[in-house]
Amino acid sequence: MDRGELLVGLRALPMRNRIITALDVPTPAEAYDIAKRLGPDGRFVKVGLELFSATGPAIIAGLSALGKEIFLDLKYHDIPNTVASAARVAAQLGVAMCTVHAAAGRTAMTAAATALATAPPGPLGRRPALLAVTVLTSLSDPELHEVSPSPDQVQDRVDRLARLAWDCGCDGLVCSATDLPGLREILGPDPLIVTPGIRPAGAEAGGQLRVATPEQAMAAGADFLVIGRPITQAADPGSALRSIAADLA
Repeated sequence: MDRGELLVGLRALPMRNRIITALDVPTPAEAYDIAKRLGPDGRFVKVGLELFSATGPAIIAGLSALGKEIFLDLKYHDIPNTVASAARVAAQLGVAMCTVHAAAGRTAMTAAATALATAPPGPLGRRPALLAVTVLTSLSDPELHEVSPSPDQVQDRVDRLARLAWDCGCDGLVCSATDLPGLREILGPDPLIVTPGIRPAGAEAGGQLRVATPEQAMAAGADFLVIGRPITQAADPGSALRSIAADLA
């Protein structure tokens, strides 16, 4: 499946289904409980490092059996052959999206994009979208300079890595809502953008530095939103998700 066809299909989904609930929990029991309580509108869920490390690939099959589509956020960052092999496994697992660190470089991102472009369609009828992580939303300018000395500010680095990722064949990006206006100006409407660091008005920022409300993120050009604690720690996760989605309709 080529990139254009994939992106058209994902953008055809109703807005209420484009919130990805982050299952940042340490046990499968907690993940399944939240997933069930989300109801049918909670179509997408994120499986990140914590949950995948605790459960392995079995959690993908279990959540898929509950009717969920999986954003597998493991941020591949390794040599090109390893990154490509991991992307192939993600396709075999039937996930909807997976992530690679843009800092892994041109060869690694191209290898992963090629691996997925040639992967057979999964159970959803489409291959996984490959999303490049530019700069983590937890990083400030001083921290960025500490780990990678450069005259770049965060936005400079985001812009450069985003251009590189799209050129390498990635289907889109994971980036902060505060980075979005500049990226849309540079890359246009084509790249799929998934935005973490989303907090409804009045919610605590948690470990994120560059945050935005759901409405701000969508207005800036996000396609999907990743939201964790405001949904998962609510008394009724399904109701919390539907309330957020209603404001985006």
